[in-house]
Amino acid sequence: MVCAETHHDQRYWTVLDQLEYAKASRIKQPLLQHRYVEIHGRLRILLGQWLNESPDQLQISRTEQGKPYLEHYPELCFNLSHTGEHVLFAIATQAQLGVDIEVCKARVNFEGLVDKCFAKEERAYWTQLPELDQRQAFYHFWTQKEAFVKATGRGIALGLNTCVVNPLHPSTFLSVPEGCGRVSDWHSLSLDCGAGLSAAIVTDKPFTIKKATGF
Repeated sequence: MVCAETHHDQRYWTVLDQLEYAKASRIKQPLLQHRYVEIHGRLRILLGQWLNESPDQLQISRTEQGKPYLEHYPELCFNLSHTGEHVLFAIATQAQLGVDIEVCKARVNFEGLVDKCFAKEERAYWTQLPELDQRQAFYHFWTQKEAFVKATGRGIALGLNTCVVNPLHPSTFLSVPEGCGRVSDWHSLSLDCGAGLSAAIVTDKPFTIKKATGF
C-alpha cells in the first residue's frame, strides 16, 4: 500500500504504454496532464517492482465496468484512488481489492448525500452525532463504501447504500449486496494518510498492510 503526494517528474512518461501516452498527450490542462502521467507512471513502477518486470512492458487492461487488471497476472489485484495532490495505491494477491481517498472538505449538503447514499443504520448513527463530529464520520463511511464498490468491480452503479458499514465496528459490514458473497468475507480498514484526509481499503480476504517506498 502506498499513500503519496504527486510531484511532476518526466521519468513517468517513459513507462506509459501507447494508449496511456496518447491519452496524456490529449490532456491540454498542464496540471491535469502531469497528474495523469505521474499516477499511471507510478502505478506501473510499483507493479513492476512487485512483479520484477519492466514497467513499460506490463499489459494493463480494464473490465467492462472499468476496473484495471493485468492480463498476464490474473491472480494479482490492484487499485488506486486520487484526490487533488494525493494518490493511494494498493496491491493484493488472490483477493478482490478497492481503495478510496478523499480530502475532508466542508460540504453544504452532507444531509442530502447521507439521505441518498447511506443505509438507515448509517443514517441513524450519523444524525445523532454532534455536528462537529459529522464531517469526519461522513468521510469515514464514504471512503469505505467507495472502496467496497470498487473492490467488487461493479463500481458506484452497485449503489453506495447497498453496502452497510457497521457504525460500532467500523472494520466490518452489516450487509453487502446480493451476489457479493458473505458479509463476513469482507474486511475494511481506515488508513492514516495525513491530516485532512480520509482513506480506506476493502478486501474480501483478511489482510495486513505493507507500505512501499522508493518509487
